[in-house]
Amino acid sequence: MSKLHILGIAGTFMGGVAALAREQGHTVEGSDQAIYPPMSTQLEQLGIELAQGYLPDNISPDCDAVIVGNALSRGNAAVEAVLDEGRRYTSGAQWLSEAVLPGRTTLAVAGTHGKTTTTTILAYLLEAAGRAPGFLIGGVAEDFGVSARLGGLVAAPASCAARQSLPEGEGSKVPALADRPLFVVEADEYDTAFFDKRSKFVHYRPSVAILNNLEYDHADIFPDVAAIQRQFHHLVRTVPANGRLIVNGADARLDEVLAMGCWTPVERFGFEASLDWSARLIAADGSAFAVLKQGVEVGEVHWPLLGRHNVLNGLAALAAAAAVGVDLAAVMPALADFRGVKRRLEVIGQARGITVYDDFAHHPTAIATTLEGLRAKVGDARIVVAMEPRSNSMRLGAHAEALAPSLERADAVVFLHRPALAWDAGKVIGAVRGDARAVPDSDALLAALGEVARTGDHVVFMSNGGFDGAPRRFLAALQA
Repeated sequence: MSKLHILGIAGTFMGGVAALAREQGHTVEGSDQAIYPPMSTQLEQLGIELAQGYLPDNISPDCDAVIVGNALSRGNAAVEAVLDEGRRYTSGAQWLSEAVLPGRTTLAVAGTHGKTTTTTILAYLLEAAGRAPGFLIGGVAEDFGVSARLGGLVAAPASCAARQSLPEGEGSKVPALADRPLFVVEADEYDTAFFDKRSKFVHYRPSVAILNNLEYDHADIFPDVAAIQRQFHHLVRTVPANGRLIVNGADARLDEVLAMGCWTPVERFGFEASLDWSARLIAADGSAFAVLKQGVEVGEVHWPLLGRHNVLNGLAALAAAAAVGVDLAAVMPALADFRGVKRRLEVIGQARGITVYDDFAHHPTAIATTLEGLRAKVGDARIVVAMEPRSNSMRLGAHAEALAPSLERADAVVFLHRPALAWDAGKVIGAVRGDARAVPDSDALLAALGEVARTGDHVVFMSNGGFDGAPRRFLAALQA
């Protein structure tokens, strides 16, 4: 076995790579600029040594290879040392494709939104079916306690239940997908590394791919939505003819991707009854819905998740599970106990009648759908949002115009407007429907929330970063 150093180890993807390498028996160490929970907790529990900062001396001299995260660029001291010393290096996505995925049926979950939740639901369904899947999720799955694992070597039973649910003539295609060990991967469209500017997901060569949705994002690397569509089509090109594409049937941009060329059977999902897979809401907040395959009801889902967006996430995962032979009627009841992913509208506590949530939403669409689901659940109760516009697209102002409308269902908003933000927060604040203000640091944010929040409120912290520990600091202040 090798000794590996992972640059950018505290990122959700690279932290998962570290967990897989450790499980394979490699000695793993790593470094990062910002190390915070939940990934830091997972890495510490795995016994992986972490070093703060990208310093050349943090890379042990006896490392056999360095796995480089996509957050690092030329000019970074550790990167320059790796190149100057002629060390062996690769990307996380390429390492995964070479060290883990061969011999397995890969199920990839792609899309601008919902990747982490959908990947987790799919892994959970496969686990409920007894398939012991491997997975790499961009977050820590509550039901598994980790973000990644190799999984077992469990194949589908000889009488594959999915054969009866496939269109006529396609039953013979199922064993090629179902008879190998399964691996579920969150398939990110962000670039691979400083030396490989393709999207990470082109490395995975999935047999089943979910295309959840497609919107403009990642303004730091994509000039327009057409550039993202081209990368999605690169993914489509890799899915075999005996595989399956599970595609959002209401997304025109995905239709345009498929129009570029498609060589794989496509199953579309959504709320329209005419689609291959459709959902019918039983509860308005999305906590219960019926699942239909080609208009015939398969069963009902009753679960703790909220929102129409999560109904679509669940529907896509169910369709992908069926593609590898899972009997949906047998596993759907298990979703009642599904616990989800850390930092996806995660309730971290309640004090003084105020419920506090930690949420990863960082794109206007994700913000809007998350708040829509919460509003349907809490009714007329006040929703207070504490937001850190932290993603590269947010910092560059690519979503500035859409941000205020995405907060329509919030009663009050406090923005953490750090000095590095290049766009005019005042314009966004003026367009927010409810009470809105901006503060320069997390201490001021907590003080403002102390003034705004009152008994009965739901306070949602939204950031794709550590947020200076603000959610738990606010909860602790309430408890004190």
